[in-house]
Amino acid sequence: MSANSIASAGAVMGVDWEERVNFDRLRTERLARAHAALESSDVGALVLFDQNNIRYTTATHIGNWARDKLFRCVLLMRGRDPILWDIGSAARQHKMHASWLPESSWQAGISSWRGSIPEHVGVEVGNAKRIADLLREHGLAGDPVGVDVVEIPVLRALEGEGLHIVNGQELMQQARRIKTIDEIALLNHSAGMVDAAYDELYRSLRVGTKENDTVALVNKVLYELGSEEVEAVNAISGERCSPHPHVFSDRMMRPGDAAYFDIIHSFNGYRTCYYRTLNIGSSTAAQRDAYNKAREAIDQAISVVRPGASSADVARALPSAGDLGYSSEEEAFGLQYCHGIGLSVWEQPLISRYHSLEHPVPIEEGMVFALETYCPTKDGSSAARIEEEIVVTADGAQVITRFPADQLLVAGTRYWNGFNFAVDPGDRAAVDAIPESLVSA
Repeated sequence: MSANSIASAGAVMGVDWEERVNFDRLRTERLARAHAALESSDVGALVLFDQNNIRYTTATHIGNWARDKLFRCVLLMRGRDPILWDIGSAARQHKMHASWLPESSWQAGISSWRGSIPEHVGVEVGNAKRIADLLREHGLAGDPVGVDVVEIPVLRALEGEGLHIVNGQELMQQARRIKTIDEIALLNHSAGMVDAAYDELYRSLRVGTKENDTVALVNKVLYELGSEEVEAVNAISGERCSPHPHVFSDRMMRPGDAAYFDIIHSFNGYRTCYYRTLNIGSSTAAQRDAYNKAREAIDQAISVVRPGASSADVARALPSAGDLGYSSEEEAFGLQYCHGIGLSVWEQPLISRYHSLEHPVPIEEGMVFALETYCPTKDGSSAARIEEEIVVTADGAQVITRFPADQLLVAGTRYWNGFNFAVDPGDRAAVDAIPESLVSA
């Protein structure tokens, strides 16, 4: 079955008359891939605190409020169902509704809540003993134990039980690298929700709109469409565009401003990372030139994406740090690169000129990643930012971010020029026929 055969991008309700996202298959295949990663390694078990790894292995979710508390913990042993220690009421809820795993998988547990309970109380020591006892019971205590993210007292307590702790995050990244058919369908639908957010944003932008106004609007649209978490909306305008500050403000937009936006949200766990640049009321030749260069760069990168290519091929197609006016690839990092997306926006492959030319990895069918480009105007007063999400298919890259970005779009008031007619941003011939000083698109 191809990803296109799942009618999910726009249709989210389960029905009996059409194949859509199969959540049971999604849960089963994700856990199977995590187990396969364990079996192919010398690691006997994984101890997982990362919320995305917990969701991948257990298909549980208790909201964004849990993201930074590190109180949920999964033990995944070879050949065994995962065990999740969760806040007590959530564990009881899982026993009632999470029937895809046995009730023994759902256990109440407690942590120090990021040190709120002092270390001398012994929470970390008690938890480490519980994990170590299970590993001993199943003959795995002598094998390396992978941990993804960990607090120092927890690490010391695990090692105090005689466990050999190794990097488990890399193993989980490998397991999550290739997306299943249902993951791709959910990523596609998640991107479609941002298509709608950009459409509303384009209609609302005008002189006087503040960056934080656009953040509020995008949040409203996405939550109304069913988003479970809007992780971030970067809204950057005017002189703030160069250099990129990576955070929105209360700046008010003015005539001729460029504004770019990055919308990151989650639908059923699956993220977006999706930039677009729009101008307010009018654009200049310098702004259009920067936009065209950013578009050309992203198109070049997309064109080389195919199974059998390498991350080095994609990196070479991206602008260098010098092209963007930076002194090193480290300084320019984050402006022209690619990163995997799935249950998080930081997954493999991550592709950049900083590291991929010397450390290439193969591009594989089923990868999903976002390609980002950036180009400042020659005088540094403005910039363009574009990002596309792509699925690697047998035939190359399939773009799933669909809000128009082939040309710089102008939003806001349609101004009247000295010839007494309105300039239609879509009528390129009309735009090209009037003096540069009067161009409004």
